[in-house]
Amino acid sequence: MLFEARNVTGEPGSGVRYRPVSLQLEAGEILTLYGQSGIGKSQFLRALADLTPHTGDVLLDGVSQTKIRPEHWRKQVGYVPAESGWWADVVAQHFSEQPPEAWLSMLSLAPELLDAPVERLSTGERQRLALVRALVLQPKVLLLDEPTANLDQRNAQKLIELVKTYAQSEQAAVIWVSHDVDERALLGNRSLEICADTTHQAPRS
Repeated sequence: MLFEARNVTGEPGSGVRYRPVSLQLEAGEILTLYGQSGIGKSQFLRALADLTPHTGDVLLDGVSQTKIRPEHWRKQVGYVPAESGWWADVVAQHFSEQPPEAWLSMLSLAPELLDAPVERLSTGERQRLALVRALVLQPKVLLLDEPTANLDQRNAQKLIELVKTYAQSEQAAVIWVSHDVDERALLGNRSLEICADTTHQAPRS
């Protein structure tokens, strides 16, 4: 088992509304996650990424999150939020290494964008580049929070294709938050609804 969550939810007083969630993902699997607005889907992803306090346990290759240094965990468990952070002036300063041109091409991103000021990027360009930035670290697990929300249909399809290709070629597991029924169908047959009144076990495909 590559990735596992055991009864994960927010700490008491955190305001998180969902009941404890358990799930298991094998290498190469994609699981889509959905639920009503405000239920805590983003907080759940942040808990899996070790970015927020939580109860329960998360395991990577059978090793607990608590046994792995946070910086090492976050390299192996990549998280792309709905609104990505950009802390430097130039795009290239956010990349640990040069991304493959094939990835940029798949997402219709010109290589010259890496030398562009961040302030000149469109919302869609930022969203696609945030995914590439995460993939450059070659994570074993990818956590994506509505990554196509600000993309047109053509670019959304390209992003889906890249993620599916990466999951298969690198045998990585993916958890993808999406409100779009058609998008969830394109990504695979494993889907999990986050609710306030039940404890969840993600179904096996």
